[in-house]
Formats: sequence, structure tokens, C-alpha cells
Amino acid sequence: MSEDPDDWFESSGDDAFEGDADDPFEGSGDSDLFDDDFESAFQGGADVGSAEFDEEFESDIPRIDLGIEGLDEMVQGGVPERSLMVVMGSAGTGKTTFGLQFLHQGLETGESAVFITLEETKPDIVAAGNEKGWDFQSHIDDDRLAIVDLDPVEMANSLASIRNDLPRLVDEFGADRLVLDSVSLLEMMYDKQAERRTEVFDFTKSLKRAGVTTMLTSEASEGNPYASRHGIIEYLTDAVFVLQYVRSEFRETRLAVEIQKIRNANHSRETKPYEITNEGISVYQQANIF
Repeated sequence: MSEDPDDWFESSGDDAFEGDADDPFEGSGDSDLFDDDFESAFQGGADVGSAEFDEEFESDIPRIDLGIEGLDEMVQGGVPERSLMVVMGSAGTGKTTFGLQFLHQGLETGESAVFITLEETKPDIVAAGNEKGWDFQSHIDDDRLAIVDLDPVEMANSLASIRNDLPRLVDEFGADRLVLDSVSLLEMMYDKQAERRTEVFDFTKSLKRAGVTTMLTSEASEGNPYASRHGIIEYLTDAVFVLQYVRSEFRETRLAVEIQKIRNANHSRETKPYEITNEGISVYQQANIF
């Protein structure tokens, strides 16, 4: 590996969004990288929670496992490689654990991974892995895992250089999986919704160009667990996983997961309970919420 991951995101230029500020989607040759729902979401106020799913189909796209027991069975055949995914949920639903478990699965099968955190420190992430029995430090020592902790304000200020350098850096590190925790903090750096859409759109476009299977975490909207806090990222991704608290008829509160969509893959439409244990997240595929 030619560079220290901790030095990856030093500012290298300010060529950010020339020609894109008014309409990031107009004339873009890469708009087909993303969901067809995205543009309509900001024109007609589409509700991602009510979007129709694709019918069954066959696909030759290579698949990978998430590494989450029960949920992998709900994804029929695995998540398409190089997908851009988002895990949405409120505080305490296990979004960070979900992302770390996704990376752990790849590391255990010989892949390389990058974890970018805007919320925790590198030692915190290593400690979180140790609590689950995942020896992240050994993978760091073997140059197969890079944990990069960034201040969200600094990231927002240098987002142009990060966006431009990310594909090259992912290629040099040889990353197969990447997690950004969380995209909500990045979105919060922009006061204007139009600017926020532009910045997030271009950032996710750079992740698609990098050719790495990526998982983003996002805070859910306070009033709608099926929408992100700013209502943007779910329209830019190939797959959406929803983590939420549900209350049964017996007034028991449980954690539940639902696969909202996975482009180019068949999957269960059911809502299933899960727990966060000392070994990670486990989904009870055979159980029902109510």
C-alpha cells in the first residue's frame, strides 16, 4: 500500500462543483448510476416506503454476503457486488454494528476493507470490534483494514478533494468493502437543501466510480422510519435496509429489520425481529414480530 490511510483525506484542491451548482443532474453522463426514483423524489415528493419492488429475475452479477445471520437468508442469493447500500435507523438500532459486521465478513473471507467514521475515533472502532470478538487490529497490521476517523466539518470543507481522490485511494488500498458512518453528519453540514443534494449526489457518484461495495449509515427521519433524516440518500442507493423499534400488541418493544429494496436481487419483503448480542446482529428469520 503506497499511502498511510490516515493521510488520505488531506485537502488537495478546490475544483469542487464547477458547472453543477444549479442542477447537478442536468447533462450528467452518470445519472444512470442511481435509482430512477431519485429525480422524481424531488419533483413529486415520492414516498420511498411505498415504492414497488422488482419482480423475480435472474442476474449474472457476482453476489456477496452481508455477514448477518438471518438477514443473508432474506437476501436471496446475496447482495450484488459493488452495490451502494444504506442502513437507516434511529439511535440505538445498531447501524454502526451493522457496518462493522459487514466489514468483518469480508475480512474473514480474505477481502480488504475501509471504515470511515465521522462519529467515533479509531481506537473506539477497534475496541467495538474487540467486544464482538473481531480482531480488527490484526487486520490493520496486515494492511487489510483501514480505519479513518474524520471530523465532519473538515470533511465537508475538503469534500471536493475527497470525492476526486476516493476512487484512486480505494484502488491503491485494494478495498473490496467500504463503510461510511454516517452520511447524516455529512448532510448536516449544508444548510440549503439544494446544496445538500448536490454535494451528497456527487459524493455517492464517486463511490460508485470507485467500484467498491459500499455501505452507508444514516439516521432515520423522526416521523418516518422508512425515510432518512434529509430524504436524499435512499434515492441514491441500490439497497436500503431499515432498522426500527416496533411495539407488539402486547406492548413489547422489539428491534425489527426490513429490506426496503435491493436493485438486481430478489429478497424477502417481510419485517423480522433481530437482536444485538455480544457476537453482533442476529436476525430471526423464522420469527414474526406480532
